Amino acid sequence: MKKYLLFDLDGTLTDPKVGITTCVQYALRSFGIEEPDLDRLEPFIGPPLRDSFQKFYGFSPEQAEEAVAKYRERFQDVGIFENQVYDGIPQMLRTLQSKGIHLAVASSKPEVFVRRILEHFQIDQYFEVVVGSELDGTRDNKDEVVREALGRLSGEQPVALEDVYMIGDRSYDVEGARALGVESVGVTYGYGSMEELKEAKADYIVRSVEELQKFLLRGSEEAQSSKKNPMVQRIWTMAYCFLMFLLVRNAAMYAVNWLLLQVGPGLQGALGAFLIIRDETGAMAGFTGNASTLMSAVGFLAGSIPVLGTARQLIAMTAEETKLAHLKAEPVQNYLLIGMATVGAVIGLNLLFELSGFTNKSEAYQAVVEDQYAAYFWLGLFCYGVISPIAEELLFRGVLFSYMRRFLNVRVAVFLSSVIFGLYHGNLVQGVYAFIMGCLIAYSYEYFGTFAMAAAVHIVSNVLSYCLSYTRLAATEFVSLPVCVIFLVIGIGSLWFLNKEKKVL
Repeated sequence: MKKYLLFDLDGTLTDPKVGITTCVQYALRSFGIEEPDLDRLEPFIGPPLRDSFQKFYGFSPEQAEEAVAKYRERFQDVGIFENQVYDGIPQMLRTLQSKGIHLAVASSKPEVFVRRILEHFQIDQYFEVVVGSELDGTRDNKDEVVREALGRLSGEQPVALEDVYMIGDRSYDVEGARALGVESVGVTYGYGSMEELKEAKADYIVRSVEELQKFLLRGSEEAQSSKKNPMVQRIWTMAYCFLMFLLVRNAAMYAVNWLLLQVGPGLQGALGAFLIIRDETGAMAGFTGNASTLMSAVGFLAGSIPVLGTARQLIAMTAEETKLAHLKAEPVQNYLLIGMATVGAVIGLNLLFELSGFTNKSEAYQAVVEDQYAAYFWLGLFCYGVISPIAEELLFRGVLFSYMRRFLNVRVAVFLSSVIFGLYHGNLVQGVYAFIMGCLIAYSYEYFGTFAMAAAVHIVSNVLSYCLSYTRLAATEFVSLPVCVIFLVIGIGSLWFLNKEKKVL
């Protein structure tokens, strides 16, 4: 939940259509221009009047000044009150103020008029700061208005830009916010369309006052409930899911192991050869890699069961909380970039670990490799490339990351969930690799706003890594420093381009 909210006036707090359009009509008439259709004058709502007269009617700067003067002849006494507050705005402002949020108005309308309108509708009491343009035309660009509002809100220290939203209905509001490094919330119940706000690259878009209030109060319920749900309880909720996953997974694996010990001696033919290792006498001497892999597959499936309910609930909550940031469809190029980032990271890291001798120094890792790659290729690929990623995603991103991001900074949530993901693997090689890939998976979840993307990145990375190791490609001439560097650059570069398009951390 942000601490500072800057609201545009026209089209955001109030519906000024009648007042503005009739005053524009009045000004145009003084130039001999008759415009009976007030709907055609809606584009004047929001932007500076001088700019609109020049843009829409080709006025010279001097003519635009004269038109603004004529506009104000009617506006200052009549048009200013041909206005109405959107339903739900006073109640929303009251609620936001009660939460300790600092509210301000940042409008391109002359400040003297803004204050009169707020006072007339008795909503001035909710705003600590009211900023508009000057009557002489200065400070009518939105970035100048936003800068002034932030300056007036500053106390002993400047307002942190990451704690601010600029809320408005037009592209000018979005562009003004971006110029100052402030996140923007576009509203479509005003006079800017969804297309206009998308084109302007609004960070978030809402479609009603009710949706705006819900969005702005995100996290306040969590903060309110924190008195009843202290950090100890939060940690226990996550720890419980983690422990249940491990407990049920291991119990299921032991159960399958016990079952095979009971029926193994009697298994003959292809199934027996598939699962059982026999000595020279034909007696059962152990299990094949296929049997171990099947145990792991059953364990992962069983382990996901006790966390499924919590994961589904948290995934749904995360989707609801972040949906306003994902109303704009992601361009195809972003999906290609996350794919390139995944492939680059997987191949680059595998080659780096091989070239550095990191993999050969860990006996625990070598034991895992020997066990996983002793199975038939298709079986191991399905278990470790599909089943285990989905099960692990339900726990690590579905529960741990989704829960952490509700009460921690997203960056911290990414880091901590990835650390736990690394420790879970139990050896240094896989731990370091899992931490790095965990960060990438959580980033993709946050970036695209869908759990399916996190699962997809995990599956692709596991399938690719499994194929690299199973085919022993890491033992061929493919392993070289230039190839390693190329793939790492591809991975890092793809992430850089993604982050340049949209910052989520």
